[in-house]
Amino acid sequence: MTDAAQPPKTTFRRVMLKISGEALMGDQGFGLHPPTVQRIAEEVKSVHDMGVEICMVIGGGNIFRGLQGSAQGMERTTADYMGMLATVMNALAMQGALEALGVHTRVISAIPMDQVCEPYIRRRAVRHLEKKRVCIFAAGTGNPYFTTDTAATLRANEMACEAIFKGTKVDGVYDKDPKKFDDATRYDTITYDDVLQQHLGVMDASAIALARDNNLPIIVFSLDEPGGFRGILAGEGTYTKVHG
Repeated sequence: MTDAAQPPKTTFRRVMLKISGEALMGDQGFGLHPPTVQRIAEEVKSVHDMGVEICMVIGGGNIFRGLQGSAQGMERTTADYMGMLATVMNALAMQGALEALGVHTRVISAIPMDQVCEPYIRRRAVRHLEKKRVCIFAAGTGNPYFTTDTAATLRANEMACEAIFKGTKVDGVYDKDPKKFDDATRYDTITYDDVLQQHLGVMDASAIALARDNNLPIIVFSLDEPGGFRGILAGEGTYTKVHG
């Protein structure tokens, strides 16, 4: 059999993929770049074809970031709700790309908007995953002052995911910014406490603490590496594992 006909084996049964809204804008400075959305959807499909159940959380920073709106004088709660709505737009774009590839998908929002997507009901979401549907959780936690990193960690725990895969621009966690410093060193593994103490910016502190308290590993990898998501699930590739 060809490799395409026989997907590689993986020990992961159910995972959370967390990506930023900026990941969807490609080389543009704003909004959605359809070829980039398509490429990421193909990465997700390749993992789905391995039999892995997939949850997703996508940020909204390519459209609106609540913290920036707040910094410009907007009332913080309103700005955060606008950011949550931006994540719904990104989730719908990813749903469209995945379903065009034949992957059944559900967008599940923490803020009810029945004409657009499903409301969040934990048992229903678990059932979708059991039926091999990709669940894209939108609108964060439904509350202001919480980031999509925290939302991803919360949903990953509720869905009993075995790990959070954090797709970024770099292939792991470094002791300093590898784009600015040539001598930056990548960690193969690092503890939750070290990430917090060294302010390494993997996720915000609330998300790291929630993952630590529930012993949920975070795997940081490059979303720009073609086949990277699938490769790591198959036991290959370059990444950093954040764990206890």
